[in-house]
Formats: sequence, structure tokens, C-alpha cells
Amino acid sequence: MKNKKTIYLGSRGSKLAVAQTTYVMDKLKEKYPEYNYSIKIIKTKGDIVQDKALDKIGGKGVFVEEIEKQILEKKVDIGVHSMKDMPSELPPELMFTNAWKREDRRDVLILNKVSSIDELPIGATIATGSKRRKYQMLKIRPDLNIIGIRGNIDTRINKMYSNNLDGLILAAAGLHRLEKHNMITCYMDPINEMIPACAQGALALEVRKDNIELINMLNSLSDEISHLETMAERKFLENVEGSCHIPVGACCKINNGMVTMSCILGTEDGSMIITKQESCKLENIESLAIAMAESMQNQIERSKQWEQFVL
Repeated sequence: MKNKKTIYLGSRGSKLAVAQTTYVMDKLKEKYPEYNYSIKIIKTKGDIVQDKALDKIGGKGVFVEEIEKQILEKKVDIGVHSMKDMPSELPPELMFTNAWKREDRRDVLILNKVSSIDELPIGATIATGSKRRKYQMLKIRPDLNIIGIRGNIDTRINKMYSNNLDGLILAAAGLHRLEKHNMITCYMDPINEMIPACAQGALALEVRKDNIELINMLNSLSDEISHLETMAERKFLENVEGSCHIPVGACCKINNGMVTMSCILGTEDGSMIITKQESCKLENIESLAIAMAESMQNQIERSKQWEQFVL
């Protein structure tokens, strides 16, 4: 009997990363049992350096560069990531396959002592590692003390309790994938309260462009609506040249052939935060994402120039 070919999946070592990669592996096993599958844990710079903010150690790429290196060297076949953690540009030899069914895109609050935002005392301390979350939370409650935090989900929750913080802002998707739904105090509205990170809740399946057989296998498990929505949000991110240095996010929703995009973009210091919502027909989805990115960037640039003129 011919030996089965093994497909290697590269993953970070956190519980969430392993849970995501195991999910992908199990789906592939179910549809393509003629292959063997193996998960390879790869340490990234973002996992090793925990005492500095992301924008101080190199941005989103710190979670993926080592995995991408192993894909390029053919040591692993698939890199499994959270799409929201991916830089706006990939190495030219690599690509994402079509997105699978997306998890919940919303941000959530885990509160230590109360059960709603309104019940938080004046000056309550809320932790997040994201400028996007920080400035949107301050728009809801300007009195809050927003502090930085790093680490995986369990580490952040433990820090909240050990440091007696009032709460945390996290992505719903990660808590769902780890079956920690019961930790969530409340969900944030993804349009009116907290626009999510671009492609939040979606998995990024990264492969070599020349691995056609594997690309076809992964695409056979994709979800068309999730793919279109996440790619539109990624297109917005790409065209604002977004990184973790600036507050940026997008929420694209497709319904009955119509697209609605809600986006946020700001300056690095949060002195200017703008939001915008526009709609179009499905066939114009990519053009809408690009146009919104250009319009919002221009609005920020004009405001910066005006400020310099006034000063």
C-alpha cells in the first residue's frame, strides 16, 4: 500500500492558534482522508517578546514572519493565522486561499466587577492591546483609563484579575473558538459602538502560490460571503496602508446583493478619528473599499494640513 502524503500545518503555540489549526486540520481530514496531517508549532517574535507593544517591535508581521519562512522553505504547507493579525502585504511567492466561514466578528468586553459599560465607575481601567479599540472605547466613555496589555487570552484574563483591572476588550472569535463564551460580559455593536479589525473572525490560510493541489483543496471548503466580506476589508486595509501603528478597522456586510461598509481610520496619536459608512451593489465591492480608503485618507491629510496652517 502506498504511503500517504503528509500535509504539514504551521501554527503559533498559543491555545487559540492550536485550536484554530486543529479545526482546519479536522475539516481537511474529514473531506480528504487520503492524506496524513501534522501540526508544527512555530515560535514567532510576537510570542517571544511580550513586554513591548506591537507597534514597538515591528507591527503585525511579528506573528507571521517565522511561519512564512517555513512555508517558503517547504517545511510546512499551510500557515494558519487569524486574518486580522496579517500585514496588508504578503511575500510575492505566498497567497491566501479563499476564506472559510467566518466566526463572530465583534469585539467584546470582559468586566471584572460589573455587568455593563454604564455600570463602570468614573475612571475605570480597561485594558487592550489595540489603538482601534482604545479610541473607540474612549468615544463611548471618555472618562475611562485605557491601558495597554499583551499576551494570549488566558494571560490577559489572568492579568485583569491579578492586577484588579476593571475590564478587557477582546475579540469574540477567539473566546468562541476556545469555548469561553461564559467569560463574555457584553458584545460591542460592530457598526455603532466598535468597528472591528479588518477581517476579524476570519482565518487566514497561507500557502505557496505554486501549490495548486492544496489551494484547490482549501478553496473547496470556503464560504463565498465570508470570502467577499473579508477580502473587501483587507482591500480597505491595504489601501490605507494599515498597520498596528494606527487605529483602523472595517466591517463589510453583504445582504441580498447589496454591500454596506463601515470603516474607521485615525492618526497614530488618536488626535483625529473618522468613521464612514457607504453602500453599493455587490459587483462594486472592491471599488467601494478602495474609494473609502482614499476618501478617508484624504480627509485626514487635509485636516493635518489645516492644523499646520492654523499653527
